[in-house]
Amino acid sequence: MKLSTRTRYATRALLELSESPKGAPLQLKVIAARQEISVKYLEQLMVVLKSAGLVRAVRGTKGGYVLAKPAGQIRVSDVLDFLEGPVTVAECVEDQSTCGRAVDCVVRQVWADVERAIHDVLDSVTLEDLAKKAIRKRSPDYQI
Repeated sequence: MKLSTRTRYATRALLELSESPKGAPLQLKVIAARQEISVKYLEQLMVVLKSAGLVRAVRGTKGGYVLAKPAGQIRVSDVLDFLEGPVTVAECVEDQSTCGRAVDCVVRQVWADVERAIHDVLDSVTLEDLAKKAIRKRSPDYQI
């Protein structure tokens, strides 16, 4: 499994929004500069993230984008599921009919365990968790 650039950039943009002081709107050019993503590509991502209910646009001179809900309520799995679809490491885990050996295959169980572990990790991490880690990384004296 390999994450797309779209998913990686979207997660970074959402992280940037989660770090905005007091949830203030951030303009695309600010996010783009900080995350080294082109403004044009970021515009396309924001349309997708808006349709997913993860961000909302704020109009006006001090407008931009904000998270649509608190950072603690947005899990990394939400982002991945919306942009990539469900995590699948082997077709036979999701659909036994793809392999005649699926019912008795002990290797299939390993793939199922891997898939479950990936989902558990992604489901356990929120944007708030990532923001705290980012702050801690920039400031070693930071206390949670």
